[in-house]
Amino acid sequence: SFNEAYYRDYGEPVQRFLSNMKESGTMGGKKVSARYVGALVADVHNVLINGGIYGYPATRDDPNGKLRLLYESAPMAMVMEQAGGAGSTGRGRILDVLPPQPSQDGVTGHDDESGRDREIEKGIHVRVPTFLGSVENVFELDQFHKYYGDD
Repeated sequence: SFNEAYYRDYGEPVQRFLSNMKESGTMGGKKVSARYVGALVADVHNVLINGGIYGYPATRDDPNGKLRLLYESAPMAMVMEQAGGAGSTGRGRILDVLPPQPSQDGVTGHDDESGRDREIEKGIHVRVPTFLGSVENVFELDQFHKYYGDD
């Protein structure tokens, strides 16, 4: 369950993962079918019921992903893990991500002319790429990140 309208904006690991999945026609012994509702809870529910993987990866415009760790990614990762699945950022377990701490002096700066405060993207509001699904599917996607990633 990926929004394929953003395929060209995804990084190489995700593009290769999706291409490989489509070319092979199966994943985990099951026939591959694309289903993307566009609502996190509905898509994760589909993955829990039918199997597969949900992904909201980083894009060119959103290099840290768009889903927020505290409100979206971590709660869904916990549900997925409790159901026997996994949650990953592509580089590690979502539930192991610690939000960065705001600066000690409390001083914030501005990133751009629009006045967007840098601190908004820190702390509990941090955003992370999010992949949720079966342990096997998420592990396979993580392997694509290890092999094709920039790290």
